[in-house]
Amino acid sequence: MKVRRALTAMIGAAALLGVSACGGDDDPLADDGGSGGGDKGSLVISGQDFTESEIMAEMYDQVLSAEGYDVEQKLVDTRDIYFDQLSKGGVDVVPDYLAGIGDYLNTQANGPDAKPITTNSPDESLDAIAPLAEDAGITLLQPAEATNQNGYAVTEDFAKDNDLETLSDLGKLDQPITLAAASDCKDRMDCAKGLEKVYDIEIDKVLPLGFGGAPTRNSVKDGESDVGQFGTTDPTVEEAGLVFLEDDKGLQPAQNLTPAVNTEFLESHADLADTLNELSAQLTTDELMKLNQQAGSERKAVPDVVTDYLNESGLK
Repeated sequence: MKVRRALTAMIGAAALLGVSACGGDDDPLADDGGSGGGDKGSLVISGQDFTESEIMAEMYDQVLSAEGYDVEQKLVDTRDIYFDQLSKGGVDVVPDYLAGIGDYLNTQANGPDAKPITTNSPDESLDAIAPLAEDAGITLLQPAEATNQNGYAVTEDFAKDNDLETLSDLGKLDQPITLAAASDCKDRMDCAKGLEKVYDIEIDKVLPLGFGGAPTRNSVKDGESDVGQFGTTDPTVEEAGLVFLEDDKGLQPAQNLTPAVNTEFLESHADLADTLNELSAQLTTDELMKLNQQAGSERKAVPDVVTDYLNESGLK
């Protein structure tokens, strides 16, 4: 998770508060090959301002613009800013991660020590979150297959030498493991604590080098660490000659990309659900990783990357 800076949050909140979720301006893309062909009013998309979230926001923007919506993107720093506005109607649509949504709504409703309600199953998680989302004035649409969970990677040589394919295999090695990970990993059930409890992996040391990123990659590549923590859609893992070990016991909660929509807005724009659900039905984890690679490592413009994907997949 990103560090929450008070000043950034205040600026982001101010920006969102200035956004109106209503309006009837003509959609500039409506006559430019859009399948909708008409003006369906204005729509505000928000989310977090990092590459993968930018890609998802741009996807939603392009498919909804093609359907006749006049779309504006307002990406900010933290979930608490845009979810507050999603509930109030200052934001209409957000692409977000399923368990992340559940954790946020659960702690908002039941306090910071609330027992987690999500599991590794997207369907179970969606059912558990639905009542909290309803109370907040939010509707969750169909989760995509694409998911960005915590993943744990080792070098290809380490995996080959020890016949490793899963985290269970790593636990069976019965040897001390040095883990490069986020600074809060040690006491998290989805990190060191869970790896020890669920997989019987002996975490001898946690090096707080960050969630993914060059320091963690280099630590694993150079043999300083045995295992590194990364997002499962991070293309730099494979580029660095590392491989993910399968989470075969389902330790990680479902973090499928899920459209969250202001319920009142959705009631008057029911067609939006069909459009975003069609996108979710096609988007896979491998495809999202490739898009991240194009926008990240290859430094292609996010709108161009998204346009190519939507055209190739027949979604635009």
